[in-house]
Amino acid sequence: MTTLPIDAGDGLPTPRRHWAVAAIAIGLAMTVLNGSLANVALPVIARDLDTTASRSVWIVNAFQIAVVVTLLPLSSLGDVLGYRKVFRAGVVVFTLASLACALSTSLTTLVIARAIQGIGAAGIMAVNPALIRFTYPREALGRAMGLNAMVVATSAALGPTVAAAILALGPWQWLFAIAVPLGVVAFLLSTSTLPVTEPTPHPFDLPSALLCALTFGLLLSGIDGIAHGQGAVAVVVQLVAAVGLGVAFVMRQTNLPIPMLPVDIFRRPIFSLSVLSSVCSFTAQGAAFVALPFYLQDVLGLTQVDTGLLMTPWPLAVGIAAPISGRLSDRYPAGLLGALGLSILCAGLLLLAFLPAQPGHADIAWRMAVCGIGFGLFQSPNNRILINSVPRERSGSAGGVLSTARVMGQTMGAALVALVFGLVTTHAAGPTLALLIGAGFAAVAVFTSSLRLAGFSRDS
Repeated sequence: MTTLPIDAGDGLPTPRRHWAVAAIAIGLAMTVLNGSLANVALPVIARDLDTTASRSVWIVNAFQIAVVVTLLPLSSLGDVLGYRKVFRAGVVVFTLASLACALSTSLTTLVIARAIQGIGAAGIMAVNPALIRFTYPREALGRAMGLNAMVVATSAALGPTVAAAILALGPWQWLFAIAVPLGVVAFLLSTSTLPVTEPTPHPFDLPSALLCALTFGLLLSGIDGIAHGQGAVAVVVQLVAAVGLGVAFVMRQTNLPIPMLPVDIFRRPIFSLSVLSSVCSFTAQGAAFVALPFYLQDVLGLTQVDTGLLMTPWPLAVGIAAPISGRLSDRYPAGLLGALGLSILCAGLLLLAFLPAQPGHADIAWRMAVCGIGFGLFQSPNNRILINSVPRERSGSAGGVLSTARVMGQTMGAALVALVFGLVTTHAAGPTLALLIGAGFAAVAVFTSSLRLAGFSRDS
């Protein structure tokens, strides 16, 4: 196969590009879909494995923590070894771990398999933006990011429906087994289609990887402890340790020629503002996605099926809006498109927070769609400019930061909702306050996105 140099070429030729996009999309879709499937099946798995609901949450936590602590190290490894190698290794690990999940007969083995599965998912997600950058020509990068966001949104929307269909036909093990054939297809497609990038001439820094894993692991554990009422001493110890290790991690990065955490790139206002906007937007969405099911079921008395259907317009609207905004971002400033989308998201969250006392299904559905349209309009331009604002040889590091911002935002959103529910006892007030907090984060993101228009070029 002809090697595509890191500093030459402008995307892949067709039809190879189309097959490469298929491989990337399948890999990304199976990681997103898997998360949705596992969440829906937790009660069933807990009963079958004879464990408690609180212990079964580790089936989700193990996956999430593994993803967070390995995203940046694996993105750096992509810079060192090549993005294609890390992607394919991630697909192999994820596929084998999915098979192990399907064959698990105890909670312990399932949690271990889920943690390994999270490492595989991190390998796929860490280099996904970088692969897209080298697959598409520069002038079509916004469109590519839009299609990528559409894959994520569609997979998230299909999750509850697919889970319900599988559980109606067979045992919960099938939820994990479904990833095996998808992983095989993604691996075979990636063999001869993905762009081959030359590795950068610097070694992988193992101490940075360990510091990164400990920092984000303790931070996530501390945030989760706040959300679930863990003892104050334990939470403080974890957060203080995370801060201390985080400082050591950042200090080490300043002395490396090509750091794992791109602190040098954070000095670029366009990059740091894009990351901050992403964290705030996902915090807003994360808070809404956790609070809304409680509102729909506990306040309005709707069923789980009704809740799933009424939540679906949000990701579906993202899937529709993201490709459109992706095309627009190839011609218009990301700061402008992002601010517009985030303003719509903020308005949608306020509309949901101030629903009438007895809303009809249509009243809820169109407000969900408004939020999805706003989120979709923001995501593609933001991701495009974030990836395009760094040198091509640093695309892996930028992609790792992008994925980490998403996961951390979602985690903070969920933690804020849990904190609100612990402080507010009335059923209706808790979700309403959580939605207002989400709207507040969206408003902050409008501000940070707008700052990118103040004297900064589109791609610098």
